[in-house]
Amino acid sequence: MMEEEHHTSHIPQWKKDEVEEIKELIKKYPIIAVVGIGGIPAKQLQKMRRDLKDNAVLKVSRNTLIRRALEESGDVKEMEKYVDVQTALVFTEQNPFKLYKSMEKSKTPSPIKAGTIAPRDIIVQKGPTSFPPGPILGEMQAAGIPAGMEAGKVTIKETKTVAKEGEAVSQKLAAMLTRLEIYPMVVGLDMRAALENGSVFTPDVLAIDESKYFSDIVLAVQQAFNMSVFAAYPTAENIKTLISKAATESRNLGVEAVILEPGVIDALLGKAQLQMFSVASAASANNEEAVDEELKEALGAAASAAASAVTAAPVEEVVEEKEEEEESSEEDGMAGLGALFG
Repeated sequence: MMEEEHHTSHIPQWKKDEVEEIKELIKKYPIIAVVGIGGIPAKQLQKMRRDLKDNAVLKVSRNTLIRRALEESGDVKEMEKYVDVQTALVFTEQNPFKLYKSMEKSKTPSPIKAGTIAPRDIIVQKGPTSFPPGPILGEMQAAGIPAGMEAGKVTIKETKTVAKEGEAVSQKLAAMLTRLEIYPMVVGLDMRAALENGSVFTPDVLAIDESKYFSDIVLAVQQAFNMSVFAAYPTAENIKTLISKAATESRNLGVEAVILEPGVIDALLGKAQLQMFSVASAASANNEEAVDEELKEALGAAASAAASAVTAAPVEEVVEEKEEEEESSEEDGMAGLGALFG
């Protein structure tokens, strides 16, 4: 006991205050996130802190102090396993999905430093540069960039992968990439995990493709609607379609069964006329004298009317109206998702 008191008494007061401050923030905010801050310049980190101030608190501290605060706070102890290398904590009332999205949006391209491992293949594109003739031509070639002269300007002769993913970038190449304004690094707060109401959310869960998510919802709604109509299961959403479908089917049945009802008689007369024209047309084809002049004129008028009715314009108009309705529906849906995920 005396050894423990002796050890504790030698802990600097600023460290104790730091741990207490973190513990107070944990108590104050319902959501805590562990983020990586490796490679972020101090000036850019300060800007990120200012950008977050309206929605969150960014707390940078030593990993040992962060771990101690998490251990002493009980319910958030499981977040300790995400504390590694350069770490900071973010405290907020904003849901983890919005927080993650805002962090991803705040990331910016950054030059790569000598000795840094390439996060992906670094490619230099073929084409002219703004550099005039000079030593830079030899510097590019020394860095592995195929350069030459063309029209009085230094030109990159071919597209080339100058560093593959996982390779360390040399001093010469790093300097030349910066001069060419090629920034392979993406710098920003790197969310490792967020805790809300006892649930831990990692980036693989938080990284939501909103367009695909919305498309899946639309498809599910369409399929559910079609199934309910097919199964004749009435709901507030499909009742009009079901009634319309039932009316159409009953009318068709009345026509097929030749039931003389007010809603069917017009269709029956139309059907009878078409059948009469069909018979008259077949008879006329075999013998022109089989039908009189009045019926021939009626056959000609019916053929002309049928031909003029087959036009593309009305179909295009219907399609355009349908597309406008779908676009409006999609815009409303995406707006809803944006409100949910930030």
